[in-house]
Amino acid sequence: MDLTSAPVPDLRPDDHVLGDGPLVVVYADFACPHCAVAHARITEVGGLTVVFRHFALKAKHPRAPALAAAAEAAALQRQFWPFHDALYADQGRQADPHLWALAERLGLDVERFDADRRSEAVIDRVKRDVRDAIKAGVTATPTLYLQGEAHVGPPTTARLHSVRNDEKQEEAVDPKDSRGKDNSI
Repeated sequence: MDLTSAPVPDLRPDDHVLGDGPLVVVYADFACPHCAVAHARITEVGGLTVVFRHFALKAKHPRAPALAAAAEAAALQRQFWPFHDALYADQGRQADPHLWALAERLGLDVERFDADRRSEAVIDRVKRDVRDAIKAGVTATPTLYLQGEAHVGPPTTARLHSVRNDEKQEEAVDPKDSRGKDNSI
């Protein structure tokens, strides 16, 4: 019997992707203080391509599913990353009135935002991320996939610098083309 976890799903068209550099897939929730630390360190280091996926478990952080749905509702108005950053910047203000104020501050249609965050499509989107995380063996937040390997908990800035610099070194010596990048994909 094979008891290994499924691989982390490949990038999807509706994934939240930001940056240009080595790929870091982050499974996190917005109520998790360790996820906020991971976010701060990733931001500090820079030079990474971050894919954010939800691992919003109500049993661990009761507001996590609602916050994930709110972020997805903001995404439907092209404001996922500003909403994401604001949720991590002030984890003490995550009740509904604060979410509405944040939506308004970001210029969102607040009525649409409120309807979208409660919609079946948004809830299904969050549940898909959680389901895929569980299949891939994620058990805690944050879990980051750095160079294809799972890292549980906030990574050190040294580890993130290592990920960023390892790819730069590989590009510098890669003979695939004159820019050091494989264009076959």
